[in-house]
Amino acid sequence: MAEVLHMADEKVFLAFSTYATIVILKMLLMAPLTAYFRVTKKVFANPEDTWMEKNAEEKKKMLRTDADVERVRRCHLNDLENIIPFVLIGLLYSLTGPELSTALLHFRVFVGSRIFHTVAYVACLPQPSRGLSWVVGLAVTFSMAYRVLTTGLFL
Repeated sequence: MAEVLHMADEKVFLAFSTYATIVILKMLLMAPLTAYFRVTKKVFANPEDTWMEKNAEEKKKMLRTDADVERVRRCHLNDLENIIPFVLIGLLYSLTGPELSTALLHFRVFVGSRIFHTVAYVACLPQPSRGLSWVVGLAVTFSMAYRVLTTGLFL
């Protein structure tokens, strides 16, 4: 295990840590954004979330779906599906000893694609903007996975 850790370039690992933290924070901020949309639009999924309303009829009206709330929620789910694999594969990729410039390109492109994906999703930008940003992020993750699999650290 010590040999693997010596292969990892400290600068690459620090860069990975920085960019992974950025996308993790972005993903974490989607939950308060969803809550903001739920509260401002008075749209809730659970009856206990309508506690601030006293009128039973008004409480029933709050238990519904809303296109804007669902859009932000789906964006958050998409983050979970893409950022978690990036973090796991990126960590392994960092241990393969990639060139700093190549690693930075991977990390920056992924982070940029995820930020743009969120803007495109929440702001309802026309397709293929959101789809392309998703594909770019996925391609980066696959590129790093390819490097991990072909480096042969554990073969």
